[in-house]
Amino acid sequence: MYTRSILNAAREIRIELAEMPAEIASDHVRLRLATASICGTDMHYFRHFANAGFYLDRPVTLGHEACAFVEDANGHGFAPGQLVAINPVINCGACENCAAGDINMCATKRFPGSATTKPHIDGFFRDLFDFPARCCHAVAETVSPDHLTFAEPLACAMHAVNRAGVTVGHKVLVTGCGPMGLLATVGAVAKGAEVDVTDLKQEALDAAGAVGARTGFVIGGSTPPAAGYDVVIEASGSPHAYNQALDAVRKQGTIGVLSLIQPSEVPINLHLNALKEVNSIGSILFTSEFADAVALIEAGTVDFEAITAARYPVAETQAACDLMAEGRAVGKVLIKPA
Repeated sequence: MYTRSILNAAREIRIELAEMPAEIASDHVRLRLATASICGTDMHYFRHFANAGFYLDRPVTLGHEACAFVEDANGHGFAPGQLVAINPVINCGACENCAAGDINMCATKRFPGSATTKPHIDGFFRDLFDFPARCCHAVAETVSPDHLTFAEPLACAMHAVNRAGVTVGHKVLVTGCGPMGLLATVGAVAKGAEVDVTDLKQEALDAAGAVGARTGFVIGGSTPPAAGYDVVIEASGSPHAYNQALDAVRKQGTIGVLSLIQPSEVPINLHLNALKEVNSIGSILFTSEFADAVALIEAGTVDFEAITAARYPVAETQAACDLMAEGRAVGKVLIKPA
């Protein structure tokens, strides 16, 4: 028997004991949760039982950011108890996009804890689960599971940084210091950029400073310099922040859209895109950056504790999501085995 959490309805998570199947699919391994973490998309499902217009068909276990210990390698060469990073993107491996390395563009990719995959695949907020062996990546023994769980969201942030063309010496502004904004800061600093940040909360700016941000601007109190940045990474999801990005980016600069800006009646100052010849570049998931993220975590140069807000056992996933939903967490909320 193992413990799992299930999103039963909006803002309603139940905890139950379950049994794993006796057999493991031939291309899968059996994994025991080491650490998982809550993503913004998990919170959309928690609040609305849907995300970006995709509705869940049934109750589902959330969670796609995790690392785990190998419980049963099922003939795939992992050592028992080996810690692995989990790439949650199950791409087809055969289409043109996959052949080009663009696994995020695979039209038939599957993803755990998501309404976009039908039938849904349960996610990682549970003690035991099976997952494709090809998605599991062994890591150095010195790596902390509580840091390795950042691999997937860090890869997403690094993909946005790469898409925006951030390089050594660039002046970069990150709008929003939620978990993704903090990780975009990590990614841009790793590229050698000078990074400033904005947020509504001073404590969020302080967390960004702990991972390399230079200057923080509290929204409503101070303003980043107009036309002062080569690149702006929008990580808040607010249309107001996109307007701020249009003001802050230099002429012929780049705005990288890491967030999913939700539909709103707030007008976007799109005329500035034309007048300043701004490049606006979207970003979703990652390609080769998953390996880059794991390597950065293995290097041990990032203070992930500074951007970790709290830890909860699987049995308290409801409380963990409530903390996130109330906006009281600065950084990642982690889910640990029950």
